[in-house]
Amino acid sequence: LLLGVLLWAPWWALHGAPLTELSGDQDFQLFLQRNLEFTRKIRGDVAALQRVVCDTFQLCKKEDLLLVQQDLDIAQVLLEQCHRRTFQAETCFSQIRAGLSIYHGSLATIRDLLPGHAGLVETLQLDMANLSSNIQQQMEDLGLATVTYPTENQDPLPTFSRFHHEVGGFFILANFQQFLETAYRALRHLASL
Repeated sequence: LLLGVLLWAPWWALHGAPLTELSGDQDFQLFLQRNLEFTRKIRGDVAALQRVVCDTFQLCKKEDLLLVQQDLDIAQVLLEQCHRRTFQAETCFSQIRAGLSIYHGSLATIRDLLPGHAGLVETLQLDMANLSSNIQQQMEDLGLATVTYPTENQDPLPTFSRFHHEVGGFFILANFQQFLETAYRALRHLASL
């Protein structure tokens, strides 16, 4: 239910965001435009992996897998700080970076499920690390507080059957795609100020 509310959150609330000090900054606008494109590329790569999971395992619709999802412990990374009325660039950027770090580690599951697409997964992980680095650099340039997250080297799924592992991979990609959509909207909103 919370996920549904977050996905349908009214983005008009962002128009009151207190960011006038950043809106005219050309370097900040250039950062936003470049990383909007970067986020679009990452979304496209995730969508390509979702199509492979659909074609390979016939796991295509979230609605069909909701009962299995309850058995799995796969968290949805939320970006609630990126669409609140009290929007703060610092907290939104920090949440985006934290989410990228979590999904970066989770993609090891996808690499294991789809060994023939390991190159795409590794490219995606590199792009995610670069996007996180870009955001960190911009935060430092703006004098905002930054946190460096340790890389995770653990498999995010407990030991389950092969089918549960495949469904877990499906949900990792589906949740990551939703996360990227929210991050993209937040960056696009900042670019429009």
